[in-house]
Amino acid sequence: MKTFLKILLTALAVVVLANILPGISVAGYFSAIIVAVVIALLNMFIRPLLIFFTLPATIVTLGLFLFVINACIILLADKLIDGFAVSGFWAALFFSILLSIFRAALFSLIKEEKKSLK
Repeated sequence: MKTFLKILLTALAVVVLANILPGISVAGYFSAIIVAVVIALLNMFIRPLLIFFTLPATIVTLGLFLFVINACIILLADKLIDGFAVSGFWAALFFSILLSIFRAALFSLIKEEKKSLK
């Protein structure tokens, strides 16, 4: 249930950011859910490999290269999903940064609700 809620919140963030940011478009709510699922799967399977192979660059840049990896994940999701379009690398980079911020804020609300229920 927790994973399903996180995917729905990520889809909500994708829809909001697609309406705010130029260069990002999503066809509809169902496409946003597909984007959230694909990003979750790419983060689960592809991101660790990218981090491993780019570890020296990540260390030298004190972790800032992870933003580039996130942008690559977004661009890969763009190629895999028909209803999701990203105009270029910089749009993907900005989108990934804002998506991370939105997700952190939304997920922290879930944690606070659980604490108040106990």
